[in-house]
Amino acid sequence: MAAERWDAAVFRARVDQVLRGFVAQEADLLAEVDPALGSVADQLEAAVANGKRLRAAFCYWGWRAAGQPDSDALLRAAASMELVHAAAVVHDDLIDDSPLRHGRPTAHLALRGAVAGHPRPGAAARSLAMLVGDLLMSLAGQLFATCGLPAAYLARARPLWSLLARELIAGECLEILHTGAVPDTTASLKVIRYKTAKYTVEHPLLIGGTLAGAGERLRAGYSAYGLPLGEAFQLRDDLLGLFGDPERTGKADSDDVRGHRPTALLAETWRIAGTDERERLRTLLGRGEPDRAGLDAVREVMHRLGARERVENMISARVAEALDALHGLDVPVTAADALAGLAHAATARPF
Repeated sequence: MAAERWDAAVFRARVDQVLRGFVAQEADLLAEVDPALGSVADQLEAAVANGKRLRAAFCYWGWRAAGQPDSDALLRAAASMELVHAAAVVHDDLIDDSPLRHGRPTAHLALRGAVAGHPRPGAAARSLAMLVGDLLMSLAGQLFATCGLPAAYLARARPLWSLLARELIAGECLEILHTGAVPDTTASLKVIRYKTAKYTVEHPLLIGGTLAGAGERLRAGYSAYGLPLGEAFQLRDDLLGLFGDPERTGKADSDDVRGHRPTALLAETWRIAGTDERERLRTLLGRGEPDRAGLDAVREVMHRLGARERVENMISARVAEALDALHGLDVPVTAADALAGLAHAATARPF
């Protein structure tokens, strides 16, 4: 990769090489303990097989924007952000009982074959998936600690890992606690901020910048750019989760409705709905497993009330806020261009 030109595809390939080599080695070591662990080891590798590598990219450009050059050691540190994401995905799919991820069965379903003889195969497979997620988070810390950067660099960034984990778990807990409650946009946006926005954009940027020795002003600029952009990313994900084509998204289009998740899309629909429309939503969302007609009816209510357009406007406003913050940063042109491109890549995903 040339020093002053960034190719997103080349970057993804570099991250993939690091992740797949590291996780394959760890999966082999796990399987060596006992052949029965082979299916669990397979799920470790499956967890990192796909991805846009946005979190690694934000970490990388947090480093580069602080004036540091390209570095293979930093790339390994950045790749550890993708293991955090892989862990969060496995746990999130388990919590939400999601059936698909990247068009394939999620870990807790894929592992059912390994426990076919268990008296409670469903519960056993879920337990195995939980442990896969736990191990992935542990491996994230291991990859970061052994990335090859000087110990002093790692030491100044280490406190951010505790913050990342605390806020990610807080977001997951808030989503669970708000599920089934009366939809509320403020509560939904708080879930988005802590469950996704921070660990997707802000924390990777801050970790990369802190590794690079970024000053307080630059780190504050990273947060001003990263938080609204991370929120826009998840708002786009919520729209894709209900209105997207599962063939493109790789995820089921009924998960949010079926799980009564406290999305901003649902909260905005509820906020502007009248009495009759709210009663209609209660009926539709009260069904244990919505059929296609039920999902279409929910979409129709959202379309008619303009909720989808409201969320689109929320996305646009947050992207504009992020780009305004970016324009105020004193960073190299290459870094500014890359971060502007990442803002587009994170939020302009096709349906």
